[in-house]
Amino acid sequence: MRKSGVETAVGLFLVAGILCLGYLSIRLGKLELVGGDDVPVTAEFSTVAGLKQGANVEIAGVEIGKVDSIDIRDYKAVVRMRIRRGLRLQEDTIASVRTRGLIGDKFINLSPGASDRLIRPGGKIRESESAVDLEGLIGQFIHGSTK
Repeated sequence: MRKSGVETAVGLFLVAGILCLGYLSIRLGKLELVGGDDVPVTAEFSTVAGLKQGANVEIAGVEIGKVDSIDIRDYKAVVRMRIRRGLRLQEDTIASVRTRGLIGDKFINLSPGASDRLIRPGGKIRESESAVDLEGLIGQFIHGSTK
């Protein structure tokens, strides 16, 4: 009878440990089990060289979302972003692909506009600036074909 109580205590301790480990994995991995509190927004770019899924989306250096997916449509890169809910983006917001540092990671920088009209959840940012092709510029400079 005494052995049964010890086995039950060890079993409960093991189950509690597994639950704690699962909770920590979800929190540290920033996984969302139930729909998050963010909204989708898309933007089209002529090139997004070096931008990856999961890259940051920022306004004024503050992270407000992540790049959800990158696809191609009509020879343009279509970037789907997940933006923090409650953040109101004006219709004339500009999305730019930027580099952190000289050779750092790429991210999307949003520059808010001054329009009274807002982009709806699932809407599209119309104005975009593609990434600067640093390798191409250096190649042009080395070969003397800059204008």
